[in-house]
Amino acid sequence: MGGRDLLEHVDVDLGFDPGSVSIDDGGALELFEPAVREWWIETFGTYVPDNGGFFTPPQKEAIPHIHDGENALIAAPTGSGKTQASFAAIVNELFRRDREDGLDNSVYCLYLSPLKSLANDIHRNLEVPLSEITAKLEDRGEDVEIRHAIRHGDTSDSDRQAMLEETPHILNTTPETLAILLNSPKFKKKLETVEYVIVDEIHSLAANKRGTHLSVSLERLEAMAQTSPTRIGCSATVEPLDTMAEFLVGREAPGGDPRDYEIVDARFAREFDMELTTPTDDLIHTAQSTINDRFYDQLHDLIGDHTNTLVFTNTRSGAERVLHNLRERFDAYDAENSGCHHGSLSKDKRQAIESDLKSGDIDVVTTSTSLELGIDMPHIDLVVQVGSPKSVAALLQRVGRAGHQLGETVTGRVVALDRDELIECAVMLQKAEAGFVDRVFVPEKAHDVATQHVYGMAINDIRPESEIIGILRRAYPYRNYTDDDWERLVRYLTADYPGMEEENVYAKIWRDENDPPDGEYHYDEFLVGETLIGKRGRLARVIYMTNIGTIPDSFTCDVLTRGDSEWVGQLDESYLDTLESGDVFVLGGDRYEYRYRRGSKVYVDRTSARPTVPSWYSERLPLSYDLGQEILTFQRELLAKLQRGGQSAARLWLREFPLDEHSVRAIVEMFDQQVRYAGPESVSTDKRLVIEEERDREAYERRYYVHSNYGRRFNDGLSRLLAYHVAQQATANVQVAVADHGFTLSMPLNRKVDVAGVLESIEPTGVRADLRASLDGTDLLERYFRINATRSLMILKRYKGYEKSASEQQVNSEMLLGFAQELDGFAVIEETYREILEDKLNVAAIEDVLDAIDAGKIGVVHHRVDSPTPRAFGLATLMASDVVLAEDESAVLQEFHERVKAAIGEESADTVSVTDRP
Repeated sequence: MGGRDLLEHVDVDLGFDPGSVSIDDGGALELFEPAVREWWIETFGTYVPDNGGFFTPPQKEAIPHIHDGENALIAAPTGSGKTQASFAAIVNELFRRDREDGLDNSVYCLYLSPLKSLANDIHRNLEVPLSEITAKLEDRGEDVEIRHAIRHGDTSDSDRQAMLEETPHILNTTPETLAILLNSPKFKKKLETVEYVIVDEIHSLAANKRGTHLSVSLERLEAMAQTSPTRIGCSATVEPLDTMAEFLVGREAPGGDPRDYEIVDARFAREFDMELTTPTDDLIHTAQSTINDRFYDQLHDLIGDHTNTLVFTNTRSGAERVLHNLRERFDAYDAENSGCHHGSLSKDKRQAIESDLKSGDIDVVTTSTSLELGIDMPHIDLVVQVGSPKSVAALLQRVGRAGHQLGETVTGRVVALDRDELIECAVMLQKAEAGFVDRVFVPEKAHDVATQHVYGMAINDIRPESEIIGILRRAYPYRNYTDDDWERLVRYLTADYPGMEEENVYAKIWRDENDPPDGEYHYDEFLVGETLIGKRGRLARVIYMTNIGTIPDSFTCDVLTRGDSEWVGQLDESYLDTLESGDVFVLGGDRYEYRYRRGSKVYVDRTSARPTVPSWYSERLPLSYDLGQEILTFQRELLAKLQRGGQSAARLWLREFPLDEHSVRAIVEMFDQQVRYAGPESVSTDKRLVIEEERDREAYERRYYVHSNYGRRFNDGLSRLLAYHVAQQATANVQVAVADHGFTLSMPLNRKVDVAGVLESIEPTGVRADLRASLDGTDLLERYFRINATRSLMILKRYKGYEKSASEQQVNSEMLLGFAQELDGFAVIEETYREILEDKLNVAAIEDVLDAIDAGKIGVVHHRVDSPTPRAFGLATLMASDVVLAEDESAVLQEFHERVKAAIGEESADTVSVTDRP
């Protein structure tokens, strides 16, 4: 029976003539039980005129796969119905089974979300279809009940206990709670019947250790389940799809092939209307007050032309500032129809904004990153992004929050307020239109996460070592976990190092390679010749349940002056990642030289020296490495247009991009001035890396601007590596300032080093060892050791009713670090270096670029300048002596620009006054 014939058997008012449309549902509608089919048509029948069927593209493809029990990754934009697709076939099957045979008092479907708010939202959204389908069946005299519940850290003890008595058939939860449930003596039995697992927003989990933790939890679930659960992954626009799918499904066997899976690729099923705008074609000389006025006037007009507008900024303070300025400038905005949402606000305030967004009772909300994922916001019809979101994936995720009705065009506007971000955004929007997406990189072989799971499995039962290793290696991030990796981990877990107990670090498991130990351990099954593993310590289960998880605690540090210990403010701990002794930063409008940290106290000296680290460094998202590469290709192509046809040819080419005319002219003007001032060889491309050298005789400094446009993580790593080698040659301190589009090295003027030659001489095979050596004694190493020691349960956050704060954990870790560094191949130290090098400093990409330099595929060009080139303005302001506030930066930019214009014979513009940016 085809889709059209089915309509004749459903007595509902569809609001259209079934004979006038073509039903193309891929057979999905035929798979539903009558009551489910009827409910679906009643609910989604109005979609037919736009879609040719009752389903969105991802639904039409995914539902048959899930119905057949096939693992599937569903990649589709926000609001395209992929979560509904995941649940539709499952709910249909549960209703069918309950009608025919009844369901056990246990869990059949697990829904896993990265956010509590998203889990809550899905729970509410499930209530309607389940209750309405149940009512239809009751009207027919059938008694059915599909229970669903939500469980995470906010769930009360009474609700948790109730779930044991009356267990939900569909359980919504988070990765952390699943890990706890797998070790819950009573509830883990309820998970043995799980047949479906939905992992929502899988791309946001796979890129960090929360996803690593979840991947092993899924393998532990697989090992205990009665049947192999069908795994469904939901993702927004993501790449590479095969990697995400393999991450979802794991391996059939250790070292074997991935489990079978299907990919539903509907990433470009929605129409996007995106454009880059900028308030002026001269972002340097136009008064900042004028830029502000034009920006807010434009934003006000856009909000007025749309029902609900979501405004993304790159910092929390930026979100607050945009909302404040809207309310100050226009009477149309007040506390009733406008709001702000970010992670620093209280839970109650965030939930109130979320409720208003769901109902459509708010005109505009400003945010940083907190609304990228999560609740459904059906009334949002415009997203405005202020500044660069730093990746195509983030742009599509944010803009995709708009236009949640099928057939609606997704409307997004990106506003660039400085010239470097203008180029980023131009390339980003063009690549988004072309279907390009940045890759997700999955952390590999994390010892700290493995520690938690091996400990958890040992607590659950005494079992053969081969079984534990097998479960671990079937998880995608551990598919290449070697025997040496395992031995390193077990040495730590069994405390097989002298002096560990004296440091209050105790064994967590025992490992018996011959006979089982006597005493408290009981063997239900013992295989002669098997190496067995079990837990150590009577409080093991309590320690495990109260200390697992991967999200690190963080804290603010008190900043004190040395000598008199005067308190001058606070710094977020993550900001200290960027600081080394001697660095100068701004706090409360004053400048301080960083000296050292002790626990949660930072000691500084007052100074009048220039700042070396910008105040926003730790808060902004880093530019993606893949987008950085695309920007370099763009620069090569733009240079070719300029050289062959001049400015007119370049402008004509750029008008093919989704840019307004201001953006087109500003970009062409910048590159034209760059080439006229320093030549085409002064621009880095995918074939060339440029280093420009400036000698500042007034400051008695020599500065090198390295135009490595590969993103801040890459530049953080390469700058440390290059500074490490340059300092050895210069026998002097080398100061570093890092940005997304490059970095700056500075040293005394009387020290001269061939930086380009040093870069070319670095052996790619020695990068990891050199970077590792450069980290010794840094706050970055101390902080990440604390995070990994806590994740590895070397430091316990909670023990016997006492909760240790992040600052107390830091004090403990500082005492343990020296001891741990002396141990051979100590797992916690090795994981600390691995995480810093691979996940934070992008060492693999650095090796790739150095390999390309070594092979002659990327040339290194050095040139001297009297003043920074236009493409170095952003880097130069990081090192400029008088940059403290935004107005100082604008003044310095104007001075740089005037020097360039004078050198190329252009008339100078009048200097203008400036104010704070939006």
